[in-house]
Amino acid sequence: MSATSTLPGGATGPGPAAAPGAAAPGALVEFRGLRREFGPTVALDGLDLTARPGELLALLGPSGCGKTTALRVLAGFEHPDAGEVLVDGEDITRVPANRRDAGMVFQSYSLFPHLNARDNVAFGLRVRKVSAAERRDRAAELLGLVGLPEHGDRFPHQMSGGQQQRVALARALALRPRVLLLDEPLSALDAKVRLSLREEIRRLQLSLGITTIFVTHDQEEALSMADRVAVLNAGRLEQCAPPAELYERPATAFVAEFVGTMNRLPGQLTDGGRVAVAGVTLPVDGEIPRSPAVEVLIRPENMTATADERGTATVVSASFFGSVTRVLLDLPGGGSVKADVPSRDAGALAPGVRATVRPADRPVLVVPAAAGTGA
Repeated sequence: MSATSTLPGGATGPGPAAAPGAAAPGALVEFRGLRREFGPTVALDGLDLTARPGELLALLGPSGCGKTTALRVLAGFEHPDAGEVLVDGEDITRVPANRRDAGMVFQSYSLFPHLNARDNVAFGLRVRKVSAAERRDRAAELLGLVGLPEHGDRFPHQMSGGQQQRVALARALALRPRVLLLDEPLSALDAKVRLSLREEIRRLQLSLGITTIFVTHDQEEALSMADRVAVLNAGRLEQCAPPAELYERPATAFVAEFVGTMNRLPGQLTDGGRVAVAGVTLPVDGEIPRSPAVEVLIRPENMTATADERGTATVVSASFFGSVTRVLLDLPGGGSVKADVPSRDAGALAPGVRATVRPADRPVLVVPAAAGTGA
């Protein structure tokens, strides 16, 4: 791989070997059997994962699941205890961070406070001895690309958080990296700015065709931006799939409950690969557990709730979400369920109202019942 320079905050990018003005093609990135331990903590436990050329791959999971460690191993800031990292088939596991064709953007921006936006963007080019005229032109091009054409003379303290993050993104792209690494880059921003910037990042990524790996714990962010989402848990890959597949066909109970909201209802397995739950019998999606007591996982949008004096559920609360209202209901014998109903029909489901709840007629994921529960 070509020589690189290290940017503030650890961002790296290709050096002179990258042709001036040429867009770097998307790279194939592979993690093979990565293992990384920090004392007794196993951050990565045999991680196998591939990012396809030109795609945006989101690494999603709870704190401590290993997603940032995987990104840092790819950037060269961490070295695995076992396994390999390959880019376009080349093993870069032991290549120094400053010799990897990668640009990295952090949550904390990491801009030089004494440099204006133009000079922050051009910093890596200056290190690589690029001429002043070319640095100026490239910085202006990138500031325009991220929507800040008039901000070149502003210093970090004169810019908002969203503007600083745009400058950090432009800086990471200045050296035309083959891989762009984003580590929770939006989590420090307010909701409106976060939404705007994630749309901008996605637009840029698509227009440049750069392979991008995006670490986040925000499921909405991952599902709305990524071509595929890799869900990690305790250093292992639970599932990697396009957002719709991940949401509609979760491979494990962990994915089902981490991505979106999920109800757990007691069920009873029946003949023919079906399960009885909440008064109906549904087909089982995926493996049927060998357990005498099972629970059925059903999303709120696949539950109906109807006001009914003879119903056995009781409305606890109703939360308005625009076109739908999420109704929380207590069930007889303990437990509760969430159901999404059209907001135009939700007026009848006031707290204290009796109601009937039913699952939609579609395949469901079935798991062994949690300890202490029964079918």
